[in-house]
Amino acid sequence: MAGAGADGDGGREAAEVLGVFLRLGLVSFGGPIAHLGYFRTEFVLRRRWIDEEGYARLVALCQLLPGPASSQVGFALGLMRAGLPGALAAWAGFTLPSALLMLLAARGLTLLQGPLAAGLLHGLKIVAVAVVAQAVWGMARSLAPDRPRAAIAFLAVAILAAAPGPAAPVAAIAAGAVLGPWLCRGGAPGRAARAGPAVAPRAGLICLGLFALGLLLLPLLARAGGWAPLAMADAFYRAGALVFGGGHVVLPLLQAGLVGPGLMGEDAFLAGYGAAQAMPGPLFAFAAYAGAVIAPEAGGLPGAALALAAIFLPGFLLLAGALAFGDLIGTRPAMQAAMRGANAAVVGVLGAALHDPLWTGAIAGAGDFALALGGFLLLTVWRAPPWLVVMLLAAGGMAAALV
Repeated sequence: MAGAGADGDGGREAAEVLGVFLRLGLVSFGGPIAHLGYFRTEFVLRRRWIDEEGYARLVALCQLLPGPASSQVGFALGLMRAGLPGALAAWAGFTLPSALLMLLAARGLTLLQGPLAAGLLHGLKIVAVAVVAQAVWGMARSLAPDRPRAAIAFLAVAILAAAPGPAAPVAAIAAGAVLGPWLCRGGAPGRAARAGPAVAPRAGLICLGLFALGLLLLPLLARAGGWAPLAMADAFYRAGALVFGGGHVVLPLLQAGLVGPGLMGEDAFLAGYGAAQAMPGPLFAFAAYAGAVIAPEAGGLPGAALALAAIFLPGFLLLAGALAFGDLIGTRPAMQAAMRGANAAVVGVLGAALHDPLWTGAIAGAGDFALALGGFLLLTVWRAPPWLVVMLLAAGGMAAALV
């Protein structure tokens, strides 16, 4: 991996990285695109840890990979500044505030009782409808703007409609990646310059091997062992390994891996996903909530820690491999076209999730539809911050429960 900073004081620089990212983790509302804006202001303009061109290349590389793009950019910036300790410090600082808040939400939502509590949970489910509708709208415009990619998105919806199940989202994204080199050529050529901190080829190969081993071995161990923590780790690892296009895409993948097999109830899943929209930091911190609900022993902390580690690990392993070999892979037209096809399929996967489980699980009548539509318009037309939409729709759910 990359070494520490120029003065050799890796401990001091790792502490500096932790402090900066902890502050960002407390105030970075607005989702991954907003996070990248915060990072640019902090690390390109203010601290000058990286120049504008290098930052743009790093962002482009992370958006090409599956995984949480903003967290991957933060991990790479920490790696560049203070080696592996800096990378881990960047992840911990940026993730822990929202993870701790989601852990508290897991305990609070399970303790709530009565009509007001039911209304709050229902309002949070409607929040998830509005937020994912906004994500589908924005992603369709950027990731499926032409006929070939729109056709791939429609094919993904058809795959999930014809064969719903845990494997369907994976099959749809794989189909998009296969069709991409035939249907999605013609994008801008990639840059040949390095897209981030240097990683030794041997270390990159080890990380890619560990990534593949986790993807292949965890499902086998989960089926053979019958041990709940293994099933949890498998579900979160697969979700983290296959999320193209932003954190919202984790919804259908985790829903298939957690709700489908019965590890978690659908109402608790959707309510937690709605609550996550009000939190700063990465949306992947939802894993802390889900892990705590699935394994509430010891205050849910062990389950939350396992879920967080499993969902973030594959993206960071892939990033390390990409930093070692990205200059050879990321500029190949066929690879870029495959990623465009996979991203178009993601739009369809998220669109299918908007219908089921979100719409079918949250919209029971005209009042719910009005709340969801109001939340969607607040997000897309008035550009309201997500935390405000969460508060308004949660209050609307409680008011409807009283009526």
